[in-house]
Amino acid sequence: MSLNRYEQSLFDYWERQPDERRHWQMKTVESAKRAAAPGEVARGLERELWDYFRERTAQVPALRAVAPSDGQRVSMLNLAEFMLRLWGPPPKPKRPSARPAEE
Repeated sequence: MSLNRYEQSLFDYWERQPDERRHWQMKTVESAKRAAAPGEVARGLERELWDYFRERTAQVPALRAVAPSDGQRVSMLNLAEFMLRLWGPPPKPKRPSARPAEE
């Protein structure tokens, strides 16, 4: 999965800030439990990630350095989907197809 530079900067920031990473791990797990459709969960996380990115940009120089200067909104959907793959519940196994036994 390819992350844009904003998403990658945020993910790298979490590597240096374990408390922040744990917060987002817990948020991901809780979000995955509540909603039914995975796309719905990812879109919800994406909106929260963008708000978080804007808020942290004011305090974190590494994020401020990559933040869009014109204030344009940037998608965080790839990061949200990546978080669900990393920290979300494992996918349910597929059912084996019911075939009649051949004799």
